[in-house]
Amino acid sequence: MVKYNIIASTSKATVVAEYEPQTKRSDSYQSEAALEAAFIKMLTEQGYTNLQIHSSDELVANLRLQLEKLNDYKFTDDEWQRFFSQNLCNTNEGIVEKTKKIQEDNVQVLKRDDGSSKNITLIDKNNIHNNSLQAINQYTEKSGNYENRYDVTVLVNGFPLVHIELKRRGIALKEAFNQIERYQRDSFWAGSGLYEYVQIFVISNGTHTKYYSNTTRISAIKEKEGGKRKIQKTSNSFEFASYWADAKNNPGSR
Repeated sequence: MVKYNIIASTSKATVVAEYEPQTKRSDSYQSEAALEAAFIKMLTEQGYTNLQIHSSDELVANLRLQLEKLNDYKFTDDEWQRFFSQNLCNTNEGIVEKTKKIQEDNVQVLKRDDGSSKNITLIDKNNIHNNSLQAINQYTEKSGNYENRYDVTVLVNGFPLVHIELKRRGIALKEAFNQIERYQRDSFWAGSGLYEYVQIFVISNGTHTKYYSNTTRISAIKEKEGGKRKIQKTSNSFEFASYWADAKNNPGSR
C-alpha cells in the first residue's frame, strides 16, 4: 500500500510525496538516554525551558526565583526562609496538604520583615500564561533512604507538578510504575520535600504511555501504613494507570 506525505495543501490543490516507511524497528536501537533526550527536545520546541537542576538546593533556589517573577516581589533571605519552611514545605505537612495548596489554596500569606502581610500566588489560575513552564532531567536526590536519579520533571513556577519516568523500548510499562513506587518509598519526601507536590505521573517506553494522579500514591501510603494486604485491586495498582485519550475521549496507546 502506497502512502504519501503532504508537502503543501490549498483549497485548490494538494502536493504530496511518496512516503517510504522505515523498515528497521526503532526499539532495536533507541536507548533510554536517547528517548529522554528526544522527549526533552520536544518539550523545548513547545516552549518549555530546559534547566540543569540536579540537586535540592538548586530546585529550591529556582522556586524562589520563579515565585518572585510571578508575584513581582523580591523576598529577603529571612522572608524566604520563613515562607518556605512555614507555607511551602512545612515538615508537618505531606502530600495531601501540598496538593490542597496547589488545587485550592494557591495564594499563601507571607509575613514580611516589617510585620505586614503580602499575598503570594503559587499558581496563577486566572491567567495561565503568567505561569512559567520548565523541564529538568536527571535530578538526583541524595538524602533519602537511597540515592535516586529521576528522569524528567515538569516544573510550574518552580514546583515539580508532573513527573515522567521513561524506560527504553521493549521494557514493560510496569517497570516504570514500580520505579516511581520505589521513589515514593525512598526519596520523594527527602531533601526539600518539593517532590511531594507532584500531581501527575507519566510512564512511557516510547511506544506506549500511561498516566495516573498523585491520589494513587496517597492511597498506597495509607494502605501501607495500615498494614493491610488486600486481595482486591487497589488504587495503587498499575491497572489504575490510564492511556491518553483524544478530545472525544477515545483512548490511544501512546
